[in-house]
Amino acid sequence: MATTALAAYSEVTASDASLRRFLHGLPGVDQVGAEARAAGLGTRSIKTTSKAWALDLAIRMVDLTTLEGQDTPGKVRALANKALRPDPADPTCPSVAAVCVYGDLVGEVKAIVGDEVNVAAVATAFPSGRASMDVKLADTRDAVANGADEIDMVIDRGAFLAGRYLQVFEEIVATREACRRPDGSHAHLKVIFETGELQTYDNVRRASWLAMLAGTDFIKTSTGKVQPAATLPVTLVMLEAVRDFREATGVQVGVKPAGGIRTAKDAIKYLVMVNEVVGDDWLDPDWFRFGASTLLNDLLMQRTKMTTGRYSGPDYFTLD
Repeated sequence: MATTALAAYSEVTASDASLRRFLHGLPGVDQVGAEARAAGLGTRSIKTTSKAWALDLAIRMVDLTTLEGQDTPGKVRALANKALRPDPADPTCPSVAAVCVYGDLVGEVKAIVGDEVNVAAVATAFPSGRASMDVKLADTRDAVANGADEIDMVIDRGAFLAGRYLQVFEEIVATREACRRPDGSHAHLKVIFETGELQTYDNVRRASWLAMLAGTDFIKTSTGKVQPAATLPVTLVMLEAVRDFREATGVQVGVKPAGGIRTAKDAIKYLVMVNEVVGDDWLDPDWFRFGASTLLNDLLMQRTKMTTGRYSGPDYFTLD
């Protein structure tokens, strides 16, 4: 597919007709083939030494997340401390990649983690994405001003499904500009598709290319508020898209499955898929993340089992 994409990419312009022609010219996704390949990769096992490495890598890839209306400063500060030292009894346990919270709580997390762990904030009328652009951009700027290192924006799925691709494209471009700091640097931008509402794998592929053409740093499956959230077949389609985009443009974009990934076994399935589909370059927290609230504890339990030979009780680690 990459050769076809390379030829078509050079003709894309930021116009409605050009985007529509390009996105609908992408090869369709073989649903049966994608699901069969994802299922096959999900059966792969890894050896003990590789599993220990994979568990630590998965911990380093976690965006430890709380996005509830009942979130308090105390709750997110406790989460921030856990992000820094997931297992206080084991100083060799790595920190997570980021803590993801609402924008008004960014400062609470930043006060704990400093520059040791990234702070991500959801913005742009999360989780619906239904608000005026002024509101969405103000939401983003506030989070960046509060110290957010990363912004997780949501696309307007209604606009996308109605075929208003230029509107979605321009919102991503504008949000990326709103991520600019006074020194000229940018908070990293992750674009959330809410794949459970996109209906087809073809739409997932189109949304992936649209976001990458608009300049996102990461593409992300879900808000965690809609089911189904992250799935292996959807992530496969997105990984194929970032692989083909890099071949076409030379630009590497990250992938973040989020929602419903709860066990170390699940996380390892995703890591196997990353290795098989896009390779070692993406086996790094800079290029692959897990959006999760409960995954970390299972990773820690499995890690403890490998180092001590016994499982910790379910209440050994803090509940988030």
